[in-house]
Amino acid sequence: MQKLTNKEEEVMQILWKLKKAFVKEVLAEITEEKPHYNTLSTIIRNLEEKGFVSYNAYGNTHQYFPIISIEDYRKRFMNTAIDNYFNSSYKNMVSFFAEENKISADELREILAIIEQKK
Repeated sequence: MQKLTNKEEEVMQILWKLKKAFVKEVLAEITEEKPHYNTLSTIIRNLEEKGFVSYNAYGNTHQYFPIISIEDYRKRFMNTAIDNYFNSSYKNMVSFFAEENKISADELREILAIIEQKK
């Protein structure tokens, strides 16, 4: 699975949300710095070339849909981030978020309860 640019990820988030969409529908969902229609169309075609989306053709118009699930992408993205930034250690990742005050003790207890239930 190839790495996506920030704009490609933004478009994928929209396609995962909408499930299928024409370029104009994706454009309508972009809230900040709307790209030109042709630029967005190129981004979506790049996603197709990378194997993230496919389309149904209706004459000259294409309706795009994701062929990679958000869950599969999330697993790949998180594994890469943990490998690259936390030395492949989930403990280091959780410690980082605790030190940055991004996770509370109550949330950690909830996570521990989930882990205990899986045993």
